Amino acid sequence: MKSRRMAFFAVLLLAFGYCPAQDYAFKVLVNKGKNELKSGNSWQQLKVGLSLKSADELKISENAYLGLVHVSGKALELKQSGNYKVVDLAAKVNGGSSVLNKYTDFILSSATSPKNRLAATGAVDRGTDNIQVYLPKPELAVVYNNDVIIGWDSEAAPGPYIVTFKSLFDDDLGRVEVPENTVAVQLNNQNFANEDNIIVEVSSLSNKNKISDKYTLKKLSKADKDRIKNSLREIENPTAEPNALNKLLIAGFYEQNNLLIDAGTAYLEAIQLAPDVPQYQEAYDNFLLRNALKKPVKK
Repeated sequence: MKSRRMAFFAVLLLAFGYCPAQDYAFKVLVNKGKNELKSGNSWQQLKVGLSLKSADELKISENAYLGLVHVSGKALELKQSGNYKVVDLAAKVNGGSSVLNKYTDFILSSATSPKNRLAATGAVDRGTDNIQVYLPKPELAVVYNNDVIIGWDSEAAPGPYIVTFKSLFDDDLGRVEVPENTVAVQLNNQNFANEDNIIVEVSSLSNKNKISDKYTLKKLSKADKDRIKNSLREIENPTAEPNALNKLLIAGFYEQNNLLIDAGTAYLEAIQLAPDVPQYQEAYDNFLLRNALKKPVKK
């Protein structure tokens, strides 16, 4: 009789959406180097996506990097070589937000999809040798932040480049020369203050025939900006520290809210903060591919 009652209550708990506490302490989001995990009595190679339990132990190699996300949502970077007990790392974590877990899962689940899709579909014809700017089509070209970074493909033409900004009525708003294939833009600049739609074009300084299509930066409406601000507030404090891992989580937030320009900016900021960790560049490339901002081309 007792066992039947226990089974009955278990069914009730499941029916009403109860689930037990998470059985892990951290998830591995970024990994560089020959880092190892000891779970039980044996050591194994550490891989992205693995869940770490409190009883586990880590061995971080020289010149390595490890990006972990705690069950509470708080990110933790490890850069110093040595052995670490997971329980000790967890004790140092505070101020997380469980909302971040869905962005962690999103980043992990989407990491391999562009590669799979590329393998399935094969090469995509570049069509022209124009400079391809990594900006979305106009209906998805909305921007939340005032500071954005725009990137483009450097294969069509090497730098330096000229980036021009115009209004919808073709009025000149600005022009800047950059040596590399990115440019930082401040949308609260006085040249753009009265413009809700800004047209962007990139051209090669050395070859006038190498020029991009025209792309749009569209400032978010006040109502939409307030809505995003309220959602962002839930993860603002846990991701306040300006490190690459937090930028990756923020990129996931923006991407899931269809703010692709802001997401691309966060990915590029992550690369700038950890230029020696290849996975951040790979994450950016995957982001560009799965959102059709970059065309895969067979080598």
